[in-house]
Amino acid sequence: MANEQVVLVTGGTGLVGDAVRYILENSPEACYQKKENEKWVFLSSKDCDLRDAQATKNLFEKYKPTYVIHLAAVVGGLFKNMKYKLDLYRDNMLINDNVLFYSKEYKVQKVISCLSTCIFPDKTTYPIDETMVHNGPPHNSNFGYAYSKRMIDIQNKAYHEQYGCNFTSIVPCNIFGENDAYHLEDSHVIPGLIHKCYLAKKNNTPFIVSGSGKPLRQFIYSRDLAKLIIWTLREYNEIEPIILAVTEEITIKQVADAIVKYVGFEGEYKFDPSKADGQYKKTATNAKLMRLNPTFKFTDFDTAIKNSVEWFINNYDTCRK
Repeated sequence: MANEQVVLVTGGTGLVGDAVRYILENSPEACYQKKENEKWVFLSSKDCDLRDAQATKNLFEKYKPTYVIHLAAVVGGLFKNMKYKLDLYRDNMLINDNVLFYSKEYKVQKVISCLSTCIFPDKTTYPIDETMVHNGPPHNSNFGYAYSKRMIDIQNKAYHEQYGCNFTSIVPCNIFGENDAYHLEDSHVIPGLIHKCYLAKKNNTPFIVSGSGKPLRQFIYSRDLAKLIIWTLREYNEIEPIILAVTEEITIKQVADAIVKYVGFEGEYKFDPSKADGQYKKTATNAKLMRLNPTFKFTDFDTAIKNSVEWFINNYDTCRK
């Protein structure tokens, strides 16, 4: 097709990439639909080891992307972040450096990289906004992953100043939804708890949640984030990052209560406060997002959890766990 624009999505088969594909194909709103001249390429780690510079170069040579949505990362929940700080730092630094370097080399018009609210300082005032990324060290529990993600912001600014590249980043709060990774030890909190609760019901055993249940988190539904990524690609034109987050904060206990409800678990359910809670809160403001995209509506948490639990139960045999 003449003037075809290739949108290359790294990490394209994971939680967020799958949601982007779903929204492009199913949204009734034209602003989120695939355009006629667009070719979207959703890559998995099987397609390319982005830690490998030559493999990454070969990938860019093959697709010659117009745009890159960079979602690929080596990730995990609290306990994986605590245990493998060096591995997470090195792997993600290599991935990010290769993707951004070859985006510059192949004259990609725009790159959107996905960061995380864990990049923000541990000791800070709340709410956190986009200007506060580098105001102090992140929480010690995940500094390896957090610093590797922070460096994307540094690289974006340096590529822009030195080469004029249009590289930016999004900072979502905790993401959950269909097609998550449900590993019992290394996953993020919601998919891990869904899996544990499902097994407790199946095996008639207690459902025990690690920690006190008191920490506060903001959770964004993956399909809402997918819409916002498409909006960012088409409408957001700053190098500075933008926080993509809901306003509401809920406790881990509220999360677990909702999961118990939709799994239909009726057995013993308790918390284990001897296990680490991690950071108590990391409240981020979405004021910038709502100023630029004031009509956006988030899916309510209860509906999103219900959808997520139902998807897991229906896809238990084939989902990532």
